[in-house]
Amino acid sequence: MDFALTTEQQMVVDTVRDFVERELYPHEAEVERTGRVPPELGGTIKRKVIEIGFYAPNLPVEVGGGGLDHVTLTLLERELGRPSMALSVFWGRPSGILMGCDAEQRERYLLPAARGERFDALAMSEPGAGSDLRGMQCFARPDGDDWIVNGSKHFISHVDVADFVIVFIATGEEGAEPSAGERAGATPRRKRITCFLVDRGTPGFEIRRGYDSVSHRGYHNGILTFDDCRVPSGQILGEPHRGFELANEWLYGSRLTVAAMCVGRARRAFDLALDYAAARKQFGQPIGKFQGVSFKLADMITEIDAADWLTLAAASRLDRGLPANREIASAKLYASEMLARVTDEAVQIHGGMGLMGDLPLERFWRDARVERIWDGTSEIQRHIIGRDLLRPLGA
Repeated sequence: MDFALTTEQQMVVDTVRDFVERELYPHEAEVERTGRVPPELGGTIKRKVIEIGFYAPNLPVEVGGGGLDHVTLTLLERELGRPSMALSVFWGRPSGILMGCDAEQRERYLLPAARGERFDALAMSEPGAGSDLRGMQCFARPDGDDWIVNGSKHFISHVDVADFVIVFIATGEEGAEPSAGERAGATPRRKRITCFLVDRGTPGFEIRRGYDSVSHRGYHNGILTFDDCRVPSGQILGEPHRGFELANEWLYGSRLTVAAMCVGRARRAFDLALDYAAARKQFGQPIGKFQGVSFKLADMITEIDAADWLTLAAASRLDRGLPANREIASAKLYASEMLARVTDEAVQIHGGMGLMGDLPLERFWRDARVERIWDGTSEIQRHIIGRDLLRPLGA
């Protein structure tokens, strides 16, 4: 495979990197200090991204998006991994699952999201159901042409700035009667899952500030509570009880995004470590000349390059219409774990200064921790990889 950048791809990389360094880097320290992005700043970032024509790059041109192929989009996400997540989120990339909207939903949700007029958030996780989506307890029951929703969701990213939520809710169980094993208390029946579009301000739907996190300060998570919340059937995304299939069809891209952003953040940490190793002198010479440091740099760039190639290779398979679940899982697994090692070594190279708030390295180090958890833990990625390897053998 030839991953030499085309003229268009190089333009995308240069444009995004210039924007990130000019418009986002200057605000990072303040966001880190206050733990918030002022609404006016978020609005300004979004407006400027729209002005340069790069908003919603992941959506097709026919709905107002940028229509980027997966490799080019991966290059863009790699650059957006460099700045604070709290700031880069305003470079809107609406959830691709909105492409499942019907005609009426397109006008209310998809098209406004592509134009930057409405912001979405995706809600799956619950206090008792993280990796196990089928174990969710948030439940909706039919009531005429509506559904009545009760339950809660948590760890919902950037829902504090969302206008509507794409929420996955249990709407039944598979099979009319329990099996003998289920009656005996063995494996419970699998939940049927339905995807709903729920607007902020819907009666019975509350959004609360979530938990304080060590990673990505200013990029908030939220807690959603549904208390006899009435949602019309017309706000079901896709088909009733087919939400799990819908998620599997559209949400692979989020894992690839995580991998790409990890590569970008690791490269920024590496660049800082490399510059420091060349400038910092001990015992009469730059510390980079000592094998204890130079070998660290060699290992860091090797791992970054390996993660980069894994990520681009997975994106290339998607562009060629090939199955890529295992390749995406491998990229997400390796890139997220690579980022932890690279940021840790970058701190080590800087010594005590690496832990000081004057440099962004201690932030990179903290931010790296969540990447091995969200969008599918490292253990889930290993499960996907192992299952894919064993399935052809009938195991």
